Amino acid sequence: MLKKMLLTSLASLCVLAAVAFAVPAQEKRVHHHADLSDRPHDDAQGYQYDHEAFLGKEEAKTFDQLTPEESKEKLAKIVDRIDLDKDGYVTHSELHYWIKHRQRRYIEENVNKHWNDYDKNKDGKISWEEYKNVTYGYYLGEEFDDIDDKATYKAMLARDERRFKNADKDRDGIATREEFTAFLHPEEFDYMRDVVVQETIEDIDKNGDGKVNLDEYIGDMFTPENGESEPEWVQTEKKHFTEFRDLNKDGFLDGNEVAHWVLPGEVDHADNEAKHLIHETDTDKDEKITKKEILANWNMFVGSQATNYGEDLTRRHDEL
Repeated sequence: MLKKMLLTSLASLCVLAAVAFAVPAQEKRVHHHADLSDRPHDDAQGYQYDHEAFLGKEEAKTFDQLTPEESKEKLAKIVDRIDLDKDGYVTHSELHYWIKHRQRRYIEENVNKHWNDYDKNKDGKISWEEYKNVTYGYYLGEEFDDIDDKATYKAMLARDERRFKNADKDRDGIATREEFTAFLHPEEFDYMRDVVVQETIEDIDKNGDGKVNLDEYIGDMFTPENGESEPEWVQTEKKHFTEFRDLNKDGFLDGNEVAHWVLPGEVDHADNEAKHLIHETDTDKDEKITKKEILANWNMFVGSQATNYGEDLTRRHDEL
């Protein structure tokens, strides 16, 4: 049982859980920021995109079952939570923070699910010693001597410790919930960017020179078996390596080039949605919105049985 826990360390489990669907081999290293909703972002077709962006997909479903009065009442309470400085206005930065927080709930829920397994002294924090002892404890006393691949497990421990220390912003050896989330999901935090890049290089760099050559890059995606022919996409990836990934054309990917590949600069969907909601509801054009302005446009932020009925009629009309 303990060996199974070690083999499937929590860090690996949580990263895998965040991937909701299988990705092509050539995309598995790239950390894309998903859109806020699968619905079309077209207000003429309804506000379901905005509802899922503002509330999160699961909470949006809950609001869909409410009456308009219940929706507005709950929305008013949410506005109070969004207004962090309690000045009576919701600014772009406050709305942006709220939307980002809602979209990260699946990660936070995953952390919460496993939190008590690691917070052994129940102090609301997880120390490196707590994590190490739960994940590796049985084997530490024997220095991994009873494990066949001792070097691999020692490398896993060293890698976890390095990532934990990087996530631990104040360097006190104890992770808050936010820091532990950064440990488990470093791709979600800007200050963990270097860790993601370093781990990616270590995974792919087979000759240990600290860089990724073309053979290593392709080998991470495709290894032929029993005379298997090379898929067409492999030739495309070789071209991408030469023309797009290897920016300085030296035949290798260094840290900066790997970062450009696996952590691409992408559209901040939460930022765009915050701007959109403010633009549509800011009647006095002071670039911030009040609770009154939000409630006057409540059906853009949240759903209800009534708004769903209206959107259903619109869809049926379009289909006809």
